[in-house]
Amino acid sequence: MLFTFHLLDRRDAADLRTQLRPEHKAYLAGVASNIAFAGPLLTDDGQTMIGSLLVIDFTDRAAALRWQADEPFTRAGIYASISVHPFSNLWPQRAGFPPSPA
Repeated sequence: MLFTFHLLDRRDAADLRTQLRPEHKAYLAGVASNIAFAGPLLTDDGQTMIGSLLVIDFTDRAAALRWQADEPFTRAGIYASISVHPFSNLWPQRAGFPPSPA
């Protein structure tokens, strides 16, 4: 089942986020084959990271929550807000993805 992870950073987390980003990306790589999409939430400038939005396939909610609990940003206390919800993808993706190679 797909689960959405809507994760908003604490206001003072920018430096810690940058420091831990390689560890965060390595942790995501461990479930890479299950990721529908993942990336940072940004401010209106399109550059400043303020959180994360992930959609990942897990066997059940307990597995999703275990994974989230061990995620490096979570363990470091970066997130001020964590929301995890089951998700049903009913619309084919067209926008926001690189074009397929010709």
